[in-house]
Amino acid sequence: MSAPLRPRPAAQLGPAAPRDSAVTGAPTSRLLTVGVVGAGRVGAVLGAALAAAGHRVVAVAGNSGTSRARLALLLPEVPRTPVTSVARAAADLLLIAVPDDALAGVIADLADRGALHPGQVVAHTSGAHGLAVLAPAAAVGARPLALHPAMTFTGTPDDLPRLVGISYGVTAPADLRPLAARLVTDLGGVPEWVAEADRPLYHAALAHGANHLVTLVNEATDRLRDAGVARPEKVLAPLLRAALENALRLGDDALTGPVSRGDAGTVERHLARLAATAPESVPAYLALARRTADRAIAAGRLRPVDAQPLLGVLAGTSREVAA
Repeated sequence: MSAPLRPRPAAQLGPAAPRDSAVTGAPTSRLLTVGVVGAGRVGAVLGAALAAAGHRVVAVAGNSGTSRARLALLLPEVPRTPVTSVARAAADLLLIAVPDDALAGVIADLADRGALHPGQVVAHTSGAHGLAVLAPAAAVGARPLALHPAMTFTGTPDDLPRLVGISYGVTAPADLRPLAARLVTDLGGVPEWVAEADRPLYHAALAHGANHLVTLVNEATDRLRDAGVARPEKVLAPLLRAALENALRLGDDALTGPVSRGDAGTVERHLARLAATAPESVPAYLALARRTADRAIAAGRLRPVDAQPLLGVLAGTSREVAA
């Protein structure tokens, strides 16, 4: 369930950074006139962050009840207008924060309606897409920019302080890089330059790490409940925090547990009980156990000869599940 939208003062990101370039690339101290299409969790928060940095957010599009409530908290003084009106009002920067699969249609429609103009920066916040999806905007003279915050959002003022220090996956033409770097700095972040061809891999890595982590934690929570643990979050919280910190600091040297030790019997008992209690969890356990074994072997933490019984258990169970 999404976090409730509660009135709260927006966190300040500090004064705007010194302006070393405008949309044209010429030295100037001019602030940008910005429009935001999409008042979801990302668009509303980034719009508020740009406003906190001193830019003029002049229009925003968002029609659902949730979007209206979100805008009332984060951008209460910004007019809510139709998408084409937002695009026309965004003299310098149009920020498009819509779902990945809707992005191409929104951009093509704005270009077809003549809502975009030469020199305007049209930026999207999708991690999966790069500049190719912005081709209709570039065709009418707009300047394309992919600007993806590597963060999960709630769509509340609580997100604003979390922006400080995060990375943004940025894909930009060479002449637009100074402006892209400036925008990321204004948002309190750090740019990571991602090549156009690498956008799917970049996004897959983030989704694999963050989205699948949520699934993994909830799977572990459910299995603890199955085992009779009344408050599984209390059991998991210190363990998972330590595991995450160790993994980020030590890499594969942080591996522990029965797979990294080659304890085939323990893993076999895990799989048997999972098959009886929660068979839907068996394929994910198998896939992760096999990948963990591969990494433990490659890192020298598990000798190949010691891994053979374990790999046999995993392969045998895989065949049984497939059958």
